[in-house]
Amino acid sequence: MRTSKLGFAVAALAVTGTLAFAEGKPVVGIVSISATEANNVRYINGATKAADELGWTVNVVDAAGNADQANAAIQNFAQVGAGAIIDMVFPWSSIGAGLDAAKTAGIPVVSWGGGLGSTVAATNGSGGPMAIPVVELMLKNMGGKGSILALTYHTGEVCRNREEVMDEMVAKFPDIKVTKNEVRIPGYFEDGAQYANAWLASHPADSEPLAIWGCWDDPAIGAIGSLRSQNRTDVKVYGINGNAQALENIKNGFMTATAWQDSLSEGYNMVKMLDEIKKAGAAWEPKAAEVPAVLVTSETIADFTAKHPEALQ
Repeated sequence: MRTSKLGFAVAALAVTGTLAFAEGKPVVGIVSISATEANNVRYINGATKAADELGWTVNVVDAAGNADQANAAIQNFAQVGAGAIIDMVFPWSSIGAGLDAAKTAGIPVVSWGGGLGSTVAATNGSGGPMAIPVVELMLKNMGGKGSILALTYHTGEVCRNREEVMDEMVAKFPDIKVTKNEVRIPGYFEDGAQYANAWLASHPADSEPLAIWGCWDDPAIGAIGSLRSQNRTDVKVYGINGNAQALENIKNGFMTATAWQDSLSEGYNMVKMLDEIKKAGAAWEPKAAEVPAVLVTSETIADFTAKHPEALQ
């Protein structure tokens, strides 16, 4: 597993008043579904950059895929009087207790990929639109028939939405069979490899068009390990997010495509929007502020990385 250097401090779940008011600066409390996953890291780094420019400080809690921990973290941030809170990926419907606590404390909550609902003031990074270009290419390459291994994750709103998009698009092709397996956080690399091994055993090489689709890059990258160990070059692999590892796998011919998500800009833009939200107060109208995905394939990887060298870091 490739790890990224974090440009922030990951706080313990028990957020204390001393921690939240470090240096006397307004605090943005960030509750991440997986604070060491590459796309989460980029978002938090973007948020931290914007917070620095505004004279704010950032505290991060890694909820490790657990909605109960996410609720507790939001409640703790509300209790110590954070200036604003960002929910990363947990659906708004699963963090009701946290949202209620933040509302009572008069603290705005925004979401990355968790959708608009309840008291969420703004969202970006929504999952569905990111999936469309990748699924379109996958279906085109399959020619209307074959089998797909879909690596899913239902705790996160982003993956739920991406799976719904895939289901709707695949439904138009009755000769394509889909096998779904749910991965864990943590554990997505290992699960991707394990599920791929089992699926490959019942799908012989060159028997039909075959594809592995991850609702984000990392489970698909785990599956690539199994493909390489079995020397299976007949299976096309698709991810979403455009993590550095995915881009390297595309360059090296092991992954077919990903949709690059500019999560650094999403994190930066959301914190800047938080400043607007706080200034607007009760006059603020909830809204989505999406950044479009960029499809990256073996044909476009060289041009993409020339334009976005930071994506490989």
